[in-house]
Amino acid sequence: MKTEHLYVESCACHKVRMAARAVTRAYDDALRPVRLRATQLAVLVAVGNDISISIAALAKLMEMDRTTLTRNLRPLAKEGLIAVGPEGWRRSRTLEITKRGQARLGEALPYWEQAQASLRRKLGEQNWGRVHYCLDQLIRAA
Repeated sequence: MKTEHLYVESCACHKVRMAARAVTRAYDDALRPVRLRATQLAVLVAVGNDISISIAALAKLMEMDRTTLTRNLRPLAKEGLIAVGPEGWRRSRTLEITKRGQARLGEALPYWEQAQASLRRKLGEQNWGRVHYCLDQLIRAA
C-alpha cells in the first residue's frame, strides 16, 4: 500500500497527466460555445500557420503520434474546417485550413484568450512564468 501511495505522490508522468487533463478540461469548457476542443484548436492554429503542411510534418511539429493526430483530424475535416489533400509522394497527405476553418479559428481565439487569462490569474504572474519554464525543461529532459 505504501508503494502505491508513493507512486501517486511522486510519479512525474502521473502528475503531468493529471495537470494536462485539468488544464485541457478548463480550455475545453471555455471553447464549448464555438464547438471546438482544445486539441482541435491547437491543430487549427498549427495548420493555419502554413499554406499547406503534411500530416507527418504536423505530427512532428506538435510532438504527437501520427495515428493520434489523424484521429483528431477526422472531425475537423468532416466539419469542413480543414482540407486533406490527396495522397502524394511517400503516401503523404497535405492539410490546409479552409475559409470555414479560419472563421471558426477567429471565433475561438477570444475564448482561448479568456481561458488563458483565467489560468494566468489563478496561478499568478510569477508561477505562470515558472510553469512555462519548468514545462519547457521537462519536455527537453524527456
